[in-house]
Amino acid sequence: MSLHMREEDRPLRKGWTTGTCATAAAKAAYTALLTGTFPDPVEVTLPGGQRPAFALAMAESNPQAAKACVVKDAGDDPDVTHGALIMVTVRGGRPGTGVTFRAGEGVGTVTRAGLPIPPGEPAINPVPRQMIQKALEEVAVAHDAACDVDVEIGVAKGEALAAKTLNGRLGIVGGLSILGTTGIVIPYSCAAWIHSIHRGVDVARAAGIDHIAASTGSTSEQAVQELYGLPEQALIDMGDFVGGTLKYVKKHPVPRVTIAGGVAKMTKLAQGFLDLHSKRGAVDLDELARLSKAAGGSVDLSTRIEASNTAAEAFGNAVAEGVPLGDEVAKTAQQTALKVVAGKPIAVEILVFDRQGQLVGRAPFAHSAPPR
Repeated sequence: MSLHMREEDRPLRKGWTTGTCATAAAKAAYTALLTGTFPDPVEVTLPGGQRPAFALAMAESNPQAAKACVVKDAGDDPDVTHGALIMVTVRGGRPGTGVTFRAGEGVGTVTRAGLPIPPGEPAINPVPRQMIQKALEEVAVAHDAACDVDVEIGVAKGEALAAKTLNGRLGIVGGLSILGTTGIVIPYSCAAWIHSIHRGVDVARAAGIDHIAASTGSTSEQAVQELYGLPEQALIDMGDFVGGTLKYVKKHPVPRVTIAGGVAKMTKLAQGFLDLHSKRGAVDLDELARLSKAAGGSVDLSTRIEASNTAAEAFGNAVAEGVPLGDEVAKTAQQTALKVVAGKPIAVEILVFDRQGQLVGRAPFAHSAPPR
């Protein structure tokens, strides 16, 4: 047996959120502003009590301001901000003002209601604000100073990085958000994507929108937008997270929810999967064959579907025979979705699109059956 662990067998390495990196940089900068010396490495306290330490990538100061920078390490998570330089400049504030936050280069500004931070404020979320304030208060107490400071947070090339996120749709302009709830990035938890889904629902509700469309990809999103003429705030890029989307909508209801996706993803929803990623399970061609029979298909069609290589091929066979397999898939997928939002006044519609964005299956809006 090899003494060396294979790359694919080693545990995935955790990382640090932008909020944690900003906290470390802010603490180092404020310490330098008060003492003239930057602590390096600098230790911070996370919401769970852990105390990691961070090396400074850059540090500079003058009598009016101190700036410290930390490179974000997202561990083994494919985070868009992995390797980004988080920059914090701390200046003395007016007496009695406490900690004031400002958006520096590459950090966005909130422009729409519904987010945890009100419009006009820098996109620095509540938990990072709390972490930074607590860290600065510790420094102030240690050096017998009043914690009246101006904190400017930036991310190098943050505006370009933000173009790869959903910030624009959420109404965050000019750059990235400073995020984090635990301070730790769990590899492949897709926390940033889930966060965007939740904030997208919040923004839609705050705008008074009563119909949202959650899509698995750009083709289905464009098709459903053209079908209904929905505004951008009504569109939720849910990716594979249909379960996470519906669970959040159950807690924060929207009257009408369209779930839109391609044939393979919607078939997996029909099978009962709430995470539609290919790694969570394959399309069950035997189930598609059964659904084809329920839709009036022949035994020969069922056999050909069972022998298909992909869901797309199976649908092609059904279309050739004039069997509405898409409608049957949509109807069965709708049953899965309605179980998630059961008990709430939420109507769910399922739309199935092919790769060209053509509608191939539909289950009209319906509510879950009321409990007996």
